[in-house]
Amino acid sequence: MPTLMVSISGIRGLVGDGLDPEVLVKYTSAFADLIGEGTVVVGRDARITGEMVKNIVIGTLTAKGLNVLDIGITPTPTVQYTVKTLKAAGGIAISASHNPNEWNALKFMNNTGQFLSPEQYKQMIALLQKDESKFVDWQKVGQAKEYPQGLKKHMQDVLSLKYIDLKAIRKRKFKVVADCVNGAGAYIIPELLAELGCEVIQTGCEKTGIFPRLPEPLPENLTATMKLVKESDVDLGIVVDPDVDRLVLITEKGEPFGEENTIAQAVQFVLSKEKGSVCVNLSTTRAVDDIAKTNGCESFRSPVGEANVVKKMKETGAIIGGEGSGGVILPALHYGRDALVGIALTLQHLLEFGGTITELKNSIPKYFIAKKKAALQGVQPDDILKKLAKEFQNEKINQEDGLKIDFEDHWVHFRKSNTEPIIRIVTEAKELKTAEELSEKYFAKIKSYF
Repeated sequence: MPTLMVSISGIRGLVGDGLDPEVLVKYTSAFADLIGEGTVVVGRDARITGEMVKNIVIGTLTAKGLNVLDIGITPTPTVQYTVKTLKAAGGIAISASHNPNEWNALKFMNNTGQFLSPEQYKQMIALLQKDESKFVDWQKVGQAKEYPQGLKKHMQDVLSLKYIDLKAIRKRKFKVVADCVNGAGAYIIPELLAELGCEVIQTGCEKTGIFPRLPEPLPENLTATMKLVKESDVDLGIVVDPDVDRLVLITEKGEPFGEENTIAQAVQFVLSKEKGSVCVNLSTTRAVDDIAKTNGCESFRSPVGEANVVKKMKETGAIIGGEGSGGVILPALHYGRDALVGIALTLQHLLEFGGTITELKNSIPKYFIAKKKAALQGVQPDDILKKLAKEFQNEKINQEDGLKIDFEDHWVHFRKSNTEPIIRIVTEAKELKTAEELSEKYFAKIKSYF
């Protein structure tokens, strides 16, 4: 059966088995109808199917009468930032993020450079279902132009952020290992680090678009990179996913810094510079709340997903936010997860902290997350969530995105999958063993319902 995943963030599928030319035309056409007129920024990650997908997307957009700025192989946040700075009508990032080579995707953006709002997404799906797409005649076909400056502009504006003392960072001469998994990061991360005065040891920085390992930057996929960091006498390791919106750090000892700690340390740094509210998703570490409280600031939670975090950040006026998957969002530059921003903030933080990155990690409130998923047999996920909500109705609960229950010593977040009959269980506690035991307990509880 063909594989195509459709969600608020776009469409994702296997090339040749779900993500086919007619599907690309259909969704791009509906997006063009949503945008109406103007210029759309198009960029792609480095995977080898990207050129084919890009040609179909650009051809469809111009056939609908829209103009296109092709910014080439770039991080997804660069597409977002270019839409914002050039005041374009919208954007499409062609990237399946951390999925393996055989996948690709379209990520749709509005005229602010953010992913479509829930309302805009519904409008686009309605246009898609009408299936009345019309193309313009030959005199009104749009024009496509290349805009290679987008990547350089993004990098220079990151280096110019108000929190960054470029001269001081350059003087420190950090030594780093950079792993870009041969993705879009290879086109910018080594250059960014060089601009920051770093001595860079590159791995996975070949511009081939062929991932040398599973591309999701999880510890189990980074064993070779962690070994290289440990053997190279560096200050830290920097890893990005194929489209460079997630930042994962490795300590000087070759150990994981922790994806959750990426956003926690960024919050710690920004709030040391100015006071303001913070927003992360419901599955992100409680360390963020602790750090905000210590700084006399408020913290807010949103449903999982970048668009949801951004929406809540705007509502609350948050000055820093993101997700525990290594995604840092700094509104001072733009509303999007951005590993370039995360790298600059991390190096400035480490410089001012004065110790090793292991010592910096130890300065962050310590929590451990355990994850499980419960497969459901003939039972509706919503029914399970209702039973859980009733059982724990006297506790502090949040039902914006599944069911989140906050206890004094831990929290648990139950979320149903949009693509398969499972409930995901995310549990966090002060000790890893406790988190894992609680995860098993909640897994058993779900199973007891059917």
